[in-house]
Amino acid sequence: MGTKVKKQETVIDQQAVSPQDQIYIKGARVHNLKNVSVGIPRSKLVVVTGVSGSGKSSLTMDTLYAEGQRRYAESLSSYARQFLMRMNKPDVDYIKGICPAIAIEQKVITRTPRSTVGSMTEIYDYLRLLYGRIGKTYSPISGGLVKKQEVSDVVDYICALTTGAKVQLLVPFRKHAKRDAKEELNILLQKGFSRLYATGKSGGSLLRIEELLEEKKPALPETTYVLIDRLVVKDFDEEDKHRIADSVQTAFYESEGDCYLEIDGKELVHFANRFELDGLTFEEPVPNLFSFNNPFGACPTCEGFGQVLGIDADLVIPDKRLSVFEGAIAAWRGEKMGEYKEALIKAARKFGFPVHKPVSELTEEQYKVLWTGNEHFYGLNEFFKMVEQNLYKVQYRVLQARYRGRTVCPDCGGGRLRKEALYIKVADRNIAQLVDLPVQDLQTWFANLQLNEYDQQVAKRILIEINHRLKTLLDVGLGYLTLNRVANTLSGGESQRIQLTRTLGSNLTNSLYILDEPSIGLHARDTHRLIQVLKDLRNLGNTVVVVEHDEQMMQEADFIIDMGPLASHLGGEVTFAGTYDQILIDSKSLTGKYLSGAMFIEPPAKTRKKKKSITLEGCRQHNLKNVDVDFPLNLLCVVSGVSGSGKTTLVKQILYPALMKLKGEFADRVGQHRSMKGDMDSVTQIEMVDQNPIGKSSRSNPVTYIKAYDEIRDLYSKQPLSKMRGFQPKHFSFNVDGGRCDACKGEGEVIVEMQFLADVHLVCESCGGKRFKEEVLEVHYKGKSIFDVLEMSVDESLEFFKEEKDVCNKIRPLSDVGLGYVKLGQSSDTLSGGEAQRVKLASFLGKGKAQGHILFIFDEPTTGLHFHDIKKLLASFNALIDQGHSVIVIEHNLDVIRSADWVIDLGPEGGAGGGTLLYAGVPEGLKNVKESYTGKFL
Repeated sequence: MGTKVKKQETVIDQQAVSPQDQIYIKGARVHNLKNVSVGIPRSKLVVVTGVSGSGKSSLTMDTLYAEGQRRYAESLSSYARQFLMRMNKPDVDYIKGICPAIAIEQKVITRTPRSTVGSMTEIYDYLRLLYGRIGKTYSPISGGLVKKQEVSDVVDYICALTTGAKVQLLVPFRKHAKRDAKEELNILLQKGFSRLYATGKSGGSLLRIEELLEEKKPALPETTYVLIDRLVVKDFDEEDKHRIADSVQTAFYESEGDCYLEIDGKELVHFANRFELDGLTFEEPVPNLFSFNNPFGACPTCEGFGQVLGIDADLVIPDKRLSVFEGAIAAWRGEKMGEYKEALIKAARKFGFPVHKPVSELTEEQYKVLWTGNEHFYGLNEFFKMVEQNLYKVQYRVLQARYRGRTVCPDCGGGRLRKEALYIKVADRNIAQLVDLPVQDLQTWFANLQLNEYDQQVAKRILIEINHRLKTLLDVGLGYLTLNRVANTLSGGESQRIQLTRTLGSNLTNSLYILDEPSIGLHARDTHRLIQVLKDLRNLGNTVVVVEHDEQMMQEADFIIDMGPLASHLGGEVTFAGTYDQILIDSKSLTGKYLSGAMFIEPPAKTRKKKKSITLEGCRQHNLKNVDVDFPLNLLCVVSGVSGSGKTTLVKQILYPALMKLKGEFADRVGQHRSMKGDMDSVTQIEMVDQNPIGKSSRSNPVTYIKAYDEIRDLYSKQPLSKMRGFQPKHFSFNVDGGRCDACKGEGEVIVEMQFLADVHLVCESCGGKRFKEEVLEVHYKGKSIFDVLEMSVDESLEFFKEEKDVCNKIRPLSDVGLGYVKLGQSSDTLSGGEAQRVKLASFLGKGKAQGHILFIFDEPTTGLHFHDIKKLLASFNALIDQGHSVIVIEHNLDVIRSADWVIDLGPEGGAGGGTLLYAGVPEGLKNVKESYTGKFL
């Protein structure tokens, strides 16, 4: 190992990288790393590649990032550190030249329905600030601009009058409910006011408060004012203006916001410093008014979620291609409820309603009438109100349950904010209208935004931040998203690129960015834009380290580190470190062989013929444009297309839940489509295989997941010594008491909590890390204890157990999916996403033909997989199909598309420009489709 490292260091030396210009890792031993030493050049774009499980993440995330984070945390006070996540010190001799580290992983980090694209990228926070500072309020009644009159407005008005005009400053005389006139006058006198002003038919007259108090019951005219001040207009100096301002301030304070000017005894002018118009009082714009996560701004009906539980329009009118006459409204079918439909058909000509027109072609106004009704017929809202009033009858309860679901909030229309916030506009748009625009349209809107000079000054900094983030969203290929798209509906790749946008918004320099496969979920067309974003980041003076398998990314990188040679205990070494040109001619690098074309993934000689299939008709969820799609069974079917073209919507939101519901299983809500037909009955089970971890516990491991450990425990309990000591299979389990070590509960290590330092992991003293009691470890099979078996790799164990058919049959699938290098007892939380997905795949392969015809759905299974692993993955897919199963894959990887039996290509663009079926058939034919980007790259 030592010689290898030295050789690599000379590679770096040849490029004359001085020690100051590199991050130098010495002796890294995290997970499977074999005492690795490597230099990473600073301020460069560095790609770390290698087969799945070769130690890429161990080197980048678990060593480099962990140490960068930990060193930053150590710089804080010990008091602050106890509240942070305790950071483990990675097992490494030292790292020199490390800078502050930021990691961007590909997990969908948020599950809450409150989090949106706007809040994750922080664009929404800047929009709230923009509306809170320069938003103008318009009355919903007259459409007039709502203004609050300040003291200065009144002073300016007085100064502008003609010289010599006599002005009286008045406020209305108000009587308190529990006080009589005499008490009221007394209070005014104590406040220092001496005169009232009464208006009548003959004009105005002054009344002295002291004189009125002498009367037993002072009689006051209807319209009486308190005189605050009197003045004659002249060329006022500063002192005069201060006096007037004080008087006006007093007037506003005394009358709670009203002030009248009587000019020359003729004209009465009213000023109000309340925020109101047309008899309505409005909320003043503040940033919190636009926050749907704050009770002050959130819509009170839906509490800021934008949805409520109510009558679901899609269930009431399931097929919008039918007309009202043809029975589009499901709730008005049948004899009794059909009366409502008949009433509408009879009344339709009175107000020109087209009953023979498909619902999808109705104007917005006509569709609204269907729900609200009018003087001629009862609308759907009235109908469901009637249903609610009759809920004591069982048939009405059934009827209501049939059409209940999550529906757009009737008060905010899905805008999530209270209506007062939506009266506030910037350039004639409220904030809810802005977040409904796709990012590319939003950027155009901001580019054309015209503001007056004052607003321009206030908004200058905010607009810089917003435009910068919008540009980055477009650069990483997410221009089709809207800001109010809920974060938990995004794919892993979209989620990662949104985090990238937020991180880039901070414009740091001299930092270390570590990205885990940022090209996931990106079509080959968009990868070059992402590379440009990463290069911009590098050009700011940052070191960008990318764990990546993408060929384009490697060609553009300044430096490549190839981990290998194979995976797990056969990997963990640096097989190559240098430039792209050097890797092409390197004989040891597996990646280099694939890049130079010496090794390649061969497409199948002939494709399988389509016999059975499932057809989805009229798919219209999200951006799908009413497409009919045929999914063939018993072959490898790939769904491709650029990001945002509708692949996930079609497969995960329509096909998967629709099939699950058909089988009577629990599933999410089925996306909008007209019907599903075909050979659904031949499918006995549907499995969605994703990259989520296979177990949360540190005791979970591959051999327990595929149920092979049960066979091994049975085998050990049958050994002569076990029978003598009365050991049962449970004694060989580390999950239950009995045979496991009592001190560490079968973990093999004891964790000592250190309040603000990293927890210390110590090998358990009782069992020496062997997880079991001494007497259990004395039971041997072929000279090996149960602990020795858990330490074996899958391939070693196959050789070891070759006489035990049952054990071998259970373990072999792990080897078939290319996990022969994994230790049987390796903790699940140390497996990469690609490995976890293949363990799940192995568990299905291990069940054999007994369980009928399964339809497997894979969402981007090549995530985290090297060219070499993709070859094995395709072999596993073919093994599943040979067992009589069907495989549908959502994928961008061109090798997988080439190897498919059937390709469904959506597009041509993402978002509104996508959602059309461009091609369905064998991969060969896709090259001839001009609109298809996939075809071009094939």
